[in-house]
Amino acid sequence: MSRKYFGTDGIRGRANGVITADLALRVGQATGLVFRRGEHRHRVVIGKDTRLSGYMIETAMVAGFTSVGFDVLLLGPMPTPAVAMLTRSMRADLGVMISASHNPFDDNGIKLFGPDGYKLSDDDELGIEQMIDADLSKKLAKSAALGRAKRIEGVHDRYIEFAKRTLPRQLSLEGLRVVVDCANGAAYRVVPEALWELGAEVISFGVDPDGLNINHECGSTSPQALRAKVREMRADVGIALDGDADRVVMVDEQGHLIDGDQLLAVIAESWLEDGRLSKPGIVATVMTNLGLERHLAGLGLSLVRTAVGDRYVLEQMREQGYNVGGEPSGHIILSDYATTGDGFVAALQVLAVLKKLDQPMSKVCRRFEPLPQVTKNVRYKNGTGKPTQHAKVLSVIAEAEQRLNGHGRLIVRPSGTEPVIRVTGEGDDPDLIEEVVDDIAAAITEVSTAG
Repeated sequence: MSRKYFGTDGIRGRANGVITADLALRVGQATGLVFRRGEHRHRVVIGKDTRLSGYMIETAMVAGFTSVGFDVLLLGPMPTPAVAMLTRSMRADLGVMISASHNPFDDNGIKLFGPDGYKLSDDDELGIEQMIDADLSKKLAKSAALGRAKRIEGVHDRYIEFAKRTLPRQLSLEGLRVVVDCANGAAYRVVPEALWELGAEVISFGVDPDGLNINHECGSTSPQALRAKVREMRADVGIALDGDADRVVMVDEQGHLIDGDQLLAVIAESWLEDGRLSKPGIVATVMTNLGLERHLAGLGLSLVRTAVGDRYVLEQMREQGYNVGGEPSGHIILSDYATTGDGFVAALQVLAVLKKLDQPMSKVCRRFEPLPQVTKNVRYKNGTGKPTQHAKVLSVIAEAEQRLNGHGRLIVRPSGTEPVIRVTGEGDDPDLIEEVVDDIAAAITEVSTAG
């Protein structure tokens, strides 16, 4: 069944465009009704990032949930993984994170968590979608059964303690100079404080949110400022989170960027040595560099690939029993600790290795040489069918696979948000990769134009 509201990571769109107060209210009502199970007093925790539109959406969702009898516990600005953790910790029936992650301030979104702290299943989301557009007037709570709302104090301290407990109790970050970029987002308070409590010398920026500057020239999707700051301050390491802190990239002492693939390699190898991997391997996506797969194979570890999206990574982890997974973008899921990606907890695992090895970050986090990778986006007209299923395109892809002859990979996939086909190739011969990607892109352009 096609979806009207939910995408791969909740509901997301332009604030006061797609994401209106009316929609937020109805999502609150619909979600509350779907999860109103049993006769107990139901509760929902709601967190948000620092976008200006968060006030509007939060207030509307409070109205929606209380109108169907849910008590609402308001957390204020908190990282997405903190909301997931607190949903379980506070025995709530639901958790809500109001955020558009790494998007600019004028977007916003609604992420939903079940009582177990995991994002909702497809079936639950479809049930909510059907409720959103239904007449709910006869399903609302009676006057005496309306919900209450209150702000919860001390939640920042709870998340800080949770994050610190993912490290050995005796481990200290004393002696490390750390630059942290919080993207003017949800982690602007908790992460610098936690690093300071762990003993690091902390230089922070992206910690002055004004409602409009979240992810603006800062954060994990714009790490140039972090790279410059690390060099300027002669820091040992830089950490860049995104707007809701569920992803992370890092920077070494020379200002070089360390992406999610390298961070996964560090964590996987460390956990293998410590006997902490639940299975001999990790889960990643089709976009994960082949260099990582080869590196892991040399360690006797497998790499299970999924579709792009941390949701699909987590599904495979749960189904097959892996406890480490992630994406090149820095969504890293460590299921021993969290039910969703947690950029800060992932960064702490890397810092622990840095302290253990007592080596520069540039050496610790250069575990493999990435293979050259080329991506081209080919736009096509809506209504021209599916270019990737055309016989000519399939023929060109098959020919490209033969030319690579096992020395590279091709990924040809449609965008989930726009009429674009993304053609990615990687392999040992960069010139060959460039050629085959160009050939496939040209074939897609030809058939979509002819259609």
